[in-house]
Amino acid sequence: MVLSILLFILAGLAEIGGGYLVWLWLRESKPLLYGIAGSIILIGYGVIPTFQQFPSFGRVYAAYGGVFIVLAVLWGWLVDKKTPDMYDWLGAAICIVGVSVILWAPRN
Repeated sequence: MVLSILLFILAGLAEIGGGYLVWLWLRESKPLLYGIAGSIILIGYGVIPTFQQFPSFGRVYAAYGGVFIVLAVLWGWLVDKKTPDMYDWLGAAICIVGVSVILWAPRN
């Protein structure tokens, strides 16, 4: 369980971080190197989830979506300095509950 959580966090950081670098390049006129680095990191994001032990692609990506939402709220708070409100935290908590159900609910 710890490994799967770490892989989700690593994938989320790669997706958000890579996307952020591309954003800076295209929207804030940073050098091309930002776009190249961001693109390479985004390729890593595409590879990281394949190390999950869950057999279903759809289940892994559905669960990852919830983790991504939580990480995006945290990124906005820590990097963009946009303080999340109660509804941001409530939505993030609901997502984590959903991730837990998707991944660890008892199945036949």
